[in-house]
Amino acid sequence: MKLYCNSLTEYSRLKTREVKVGDLLIGNFNPIRLQTMTTNDTMNTIATVEETIRCIDAGAELVRITAPSKKEAENLLNIKNELRKRGYHTPLVADIHFTPNAAEIAARIVEKVRVNPGNYVDKKKFEQIDYTDAKYAEELMRIREKFTPLVNICKEYGTAMRIGTNHGSLSDRIMSRYGDTPMGMVESAMEFLRISRDENYHNIVLSMKSSNTQVMVQAYRLLVQQMEEEFGEAYPLHLGVTEAGDGEDGRVKSAVGIGALLEDGIGDTVRVSLTEDSEFEIPVCRDLVKRYELAGKTTKLDSTIVLRENVYKVPALNTQSLMYSPVQYNRRKTFEVGNIGGHLVPVVIADLSKLNHIKPKDLEAVGYTYVEALDKWNISDSAADYIFIGYQSLDFALPGTLKVIVQPAAYDLQEKKEKYFPLFDAKTYIQNTDEKANINFVMLDCFSAQEDSFQYLEALANDKSIVFCLSSERKNSMQAIRRMVIELLERKIENPVVIMVNSHWQTIDEHLIHFSTEAGALFLDGFGDGISLGLSSDAYDDLSTNYKNASGRNYQKNTTAEQFLNTSAFSILQATRTRISKTEYISCPSCGRTLFDLQETTAKIRAVTNHLKGVKIAIMGCIVNGPGEMADADFGYVGSGIGKITLYKGKEVVKRNVDNDIAVDELISLLKENGVWVDEQQ
Repeated sequence: MKLYCNSLTEYSRLKTREVKVGDLLIGNFNPIRLQTMTTNDTMNTIATVEETIRCIDAGAELVRITAPSKKEAENLLNIKNELRKRGYHTPLVADIHFTPNAAEIAARIVEKVRVNPGNYVDKKKFEQIDYTDAKYAEELMRIREKFTPLVNICKEYGTAMRIGTNHGSLSDRIMSRYGDTPMGMVESAMEFLRISRDENYHNIVLSMKSSNTQVMVQAYRLLVQQMEEEFGEAYPLHLGVTEAGDGEDGRVKSAVGIGALLEDGIGDTVRVSLTEDSEFEIPVCRDLVKRYELAGKTTKLDSTIVLRENVYKVPALNTQSLMYSPVQYNRRKTFEVGNIGGHLVPVVIADLSKLNHIKPKDLEAVGYTYVEALDKWNISDSAADYIFIGYQSLDFALPGTLKVIVQPAAYDLQEKKEKYFPLFDAKTYIQNTDEKANINFVMLDCFSAQEDSFQYLEALANDKSIVFCLSSERKNSMQAIRRMVIELLERKIENPVVIMVNSHWQTIDEHLIHFSTEAGALFLDGFGDGISLGLSSDAYDDLSTNYKNASGRNYQKNTTAEQFLNTSAFSILQATRTRISKTEYISCPSCGRTLFDLQETTAKIRAVTNHLKGVKIAIMGCIVNGPGEMADADFGYVGSGIGKITLYKGKEVVKRNVDNDIAVDELISLLKENGVWVDEQQ
């Protein structure tokens, strides 16, 4: 089977068909397009128009509007006409779920329609049905009969279409045959794509959205492989992590999933689904995409565009015999070195080396608070496992679980070495004749210099005291680190690995996107046993000086660069589902179907439940984004009518039509009834 991308070792954009949406071209090496979705009631023409204009002014190149029924679909014409009258010609996209007749109306009005195969003409009642091949084929014929009219209308009117599969809304038919899997998502879309191709209709974009970043990335990779294998070509891909949430969590989760794919040259348009005002999504989209904009000379080679060239190449790979599966999560096998590797959760290493004369108070930024009256440390769920302090020494007693990494010269000076561990470069470690620690951190700078980056591996291989720290200053640093890990796999070297990512960007959002993209991509492939984030000296000074100018409501809890880096590291591990340290919120971004104020409600629920480590709570505006889209949430809070909420445990309804005023209290009662509630420690 063809690899899902052009290269695992350099950035190379995947060639896709060109699709025309109004006057906008998507795919075929055109710029990666930015889009969002309105949140106002579609029947409120002026409010929707004005929100659309705010999105366009923020940089949206497409704007999606929900059309849950015929009346909303028909009102798209009024919205479009008002926008045109005001001088705005940005293409509009109609969002369709259960109503084929609404899609057929909308396709005659707007430039693009989005359909979800799982609930467009298919059924989802959470029933397990044993389909015979004949019965399955009969269902496919029924889908063809219902879907073909929309295809023909799109052909006639020149309307584009997105076939948008969502992990949580796979039909009972797909679930019965493929299960709740990335392959099921792919097949759900491929059924509709095959019908479209049979009708000679190709103006199609596809998406594979999930709130689970592992599932999302695997599904897109499988889809590319399936299209190339079956058709010998790929259609443009719309990237998104659905129900990502808000604030830092929403940005990290989106960047982990979307960024991992963009790094491999996959993706032609992006939407970041935040539970915030729709125009706030666009700057995040831009921060993701601008990393891949053309810089300097562009090289065309074998129908690909190669960007971010470097003088020294990362060694190529034989992708026919990869030592890991990019479409199935498996953590790389390692042995344990202290509390790192094996089956242990990835550790977090916090960089405090830029602080002068570290004091107990400084440890608050990385999760440790000293209570002087009790002479004890309070340790949070997001407390760093190690701190790196460079050449310094500490003159106070450390919390029981915290360990310190120092430069070798500082390690030699420590009188009590139990909690101190040295950080060597590979050459120094091999040549060093001094006493070594029971844990030795060894830096490998991946392909950042002309020398052979593999030259020290055999000498270091399987030393049971070594933890490799992998970093790279290359522009394609993610690919460089991945290449090094694959070399470890091929040589059967099982030392644990810490992923180290440094940022030279400027704003908090840029740093967050950078860390999440580069580290997240590697953790999604199962390549990390630890994480350490750092800032260049200029970036550190800027961040420390200008924190008060950051996006206040998104970053108000962070007061120092050290806290920002520590929080970001734990958020990346949470988003990749490799270490759970807090409550996870699966909250939809709101749209015209939403039946309550999502932002206000999400904030209210978060305020009373954010101490419930490991609990997944879904907050959905309507039934479309209800039990299906919640996917693997433990509990759900779903709008079911004006002022009414339905509460779920998993996908099971437990309380219907709860008054909105008491629904949060009822959710807390539900959590208590199921034994997951704990009182918050003061």
